[in-house]
Amino acid sequence: MSERPEAADPRPEDNHDTFVEAAESRAESQSRHDEDDRLKPEFVSAVLDAVEAGDKDAARDLVSPLHPADIADLLELTPSDQRGEVAAALGDLVGAEVLSELNDYVRDDLLDALAPEQVAEFAAELDTDDAVAMIEDMEEADQQAVLDALDPEDRAAIESALSYPEESAGRLMQRDLVAVPEHMTVGQVIDYLRDMPDPTTNFWEIFVVDEAHKPIGTCQLSWILTCPRAIAMSDLMQREQTLIPVDMDQEEVALRFQKYALISAAVVDTNGRLVGMITVDDVVHIISEEAGEDILRLSGAGEGDINEPVLDSYKARVRWLLTNLITALVASTIIGIFEGTIQQMVALATLMPIVAGVGGNAGSQTMAVTVRALATNQITASNAKRTILREMRVAFLNGATVAIVLGIGVGLVFQNPHLGAVIAAAMVTNILTAGFAGAAVPLAFDRMNADPAVASSIFVTMITDSMGFLAFLGLATAAGLTG
Repeated sequence: MSERPEAADPRPEDNHDTFVEAAESRAESQSRHDEDDRLKPEFVSAVLDAVEAGDKDAARDLVSPLHPADIADLLELTPSDQRGEVAAALGDLVGAEVLSELNDYVRDDLLDALAPEQVAEFAAELDTDDAVAMIEDMEEADQQAVLDALDPEDRAAIESALSYPEESAGRLMQRDLVAVPEHMTVGQVIDYLRDMPDPTTNFWEIFVVDEAHKPIGTCQLSWILTCPRAIAMSDLMQREQTLIPVDMDQEEVALRFQKYALISAAVVDTNGRLVGMITVDDVVHIISEEAGEDILRLSGAGEGDINEPVLDSYKARVRWLLTNLITALVASTIIGIFEGTIQQMVALATLMPIVAGVGGNAGSQTMAVTVRALATNQITASNAKRTILREMRVAFLNGATVAIVLGIGVGLVFQNPHLGAVIAAAMVTNILTAGFAGAAVPLAFDRMNADPAVASSIFVTMITDSMGFLAFLGLATAAGLTG
């Protein structure tokens, strides 16, 4: 990693005053309580103009009132070729908190511009989970250089976290927590907290452990602060608690927090010993991240990050487009089989995209519901069959409604009741197929231990398009419709 680049020399003093005046007005307009909570384009331009002009003081005056998360937004809105210069001009305003809020790709760009010692300083200021998130994607040599620059205690904590699988509780957990033995009294716990040389600052509950450091209960801070000092922790603590295995996937962790309305939870190793805790602020981020991933995977768009390198986005998307091309040939082949029928009645070519299109939308609706239910553990082996039957009942009602409307409309427009009946029957058939496919395809991927959000849409679309054309053209051929 190279050193952070230096900005150009400051502008003359008279020009600095202009930027300072702008800073005062911009700072007011960019209050954290701004009604839309977004940085205005004028503000971003003012900061970039100050940096380009070489006036670091003006840029810092503009940015200093902002929250670290807003400074992270500013850097993400800055063109990639200017981020290093802007970060250098802002100096210590771009601290550890800002880096922890940054988009992964933007953070990696900035870290490349820092020396290992600087990265280590930032990592030491963060909670273990945030420090791990900052350095886990670095090149192995750069990562090792950062670890070598850390204090032994911080290095041991981060190396321990890095030893766990990605997106697991071990990567997500914090090691700064408060654990006390059950024989302590409330007063002793309060005195212990006050006398801690390096106190833990962000915690909502205290974990009670036995001699083997296994959690046996938990106690909220509010209970401790409102109870007499003489009460023993064993009498005050709540023995029932939700324990998180260190190797549990972060998505499952988020589901447990949601299901049991947790604020924090103890993380235990394979021997049941307390090794860390996970707090709800980390889980909120995971819920948002996982939801976004599922939406993007449904479309085959990869990570879908606007800061992702162009080649990475290309590789993530093109393979699913090529797969879609192959599946589209199936529908095209079916159309070719009924070429003679279409030539005899040109209206069929006009109407058949309607059957396929509405069926595709119906399949997408069912698929989205099923993927979400799988992600939230609402569907298991015990109710999978019942779920498919339910979706087919919904599909039948939808299909019947659409078919009646479409059949009457086509019969009146083309003055051909038989054509209206054929397209109505084809619509019911295709929407029923869509209901089945939209539920069964994601369930099949899940049963094969594949992510049901990744490619379900392509196969569901293939099924609904093919069945739509086959049902409509097949029924039209069987009915002997001609021009």
